[in-house]
Amino acid sequence: MADVEALPPDRLEAFTALVWREGLRLYRDLPWRRTREPYPILLSEVMLQQTQVGRVERYWQRWLERFPSLDALAAASLGDALKAWQGLGYNRRAKALYELAKVCARDYVGALPVEYDQLLALPGVGPATAAGVCVFAYDKPCIYLETNVRAVFLHHFFPEVARVSDRELIPLVAQSCDQDDPRGWYYALLDYGAWLKKALPNPSRRSRNHRRQSPFVGSLRQKRAELLRLVLAEPGQGGDELVESLTAIEVAAGRPVPDPQLCLDLLNELDKEGFLRKSESQRWFIA
Repeated sequence: MADVEALPPDRLEAFTALVWREGLRLYRDLPWRRTREPYPILLSEVMLQQTQVGRVERYWQRWLERFPSLDALAAASLGDALKAWQGLGYNRRAKALYELAKVCARDYVGALPVEYDQLLALPGVGPATAAGVCVFAYDKPCIYLETNVRAVFLHHFFPEVARVSDRELIPLVAQSCDQDDPRGWYYALLDYGAWLKKALPNPSRRSRNHRRQSPFVGSLRQKRAELLRLVLAEPGQGGDELVESLTAIEVAAGRPVPDPQLCLDLLNELDKEGFLRKSESQRWFIA
């Protein structure tokens, strides 16, 4: 890793002035920006992982109407949470959010903790999500580093450099963070970064953390999601019934007939991960 020196004051001032100016020009009035409540902000951070903003806008309010608090989510079933999540993809996020609600109901009187380390210890919460809650709900200066923020720093400080590590970006993110208005500062970075990714060859691709997402259609991920959806729609089906239904879906979509053993292996995988459970009569249910 290359040593990263502190930005000289004049360069830091020019950079922050540019980001504030572009952030104001490009500001997106998103619904989760109109609140400082920690739970809705956490929800937006989780939903925005690997999901486009337009889709999250549709699901965020719907979820809050169904589960208006962490206590409400904790009192529901995993099946309820997974049903409400359908269409967003990556069901692990819904399961982790449900488990997080259980922890908060048990340990934090139904609220989110305030400290970064406590947030980071919750199920499914990584550094960016913990920092996002601290910044946007609690207005605490933190190192908030996600794909749009990366794009800004890669574009301005690492032009044409490949495989830049977060360790090289973090000192710059920390130095430039506005101590008085971290919430506004990171909104400016997010909106400017989102614009850069559309206006230029995506700078985030030069991050060492960048991973090209594999196609979903026809993948094992899709088959897992379909099996989960089938059990959500009709709990208590046997393995053979689920294999038959999944086969019909695949054939109707013009894809090859799936290996029956592969389908059963995926069901067992979902069982081990805590999504499904198999009864003594070999029927499948949501865990």
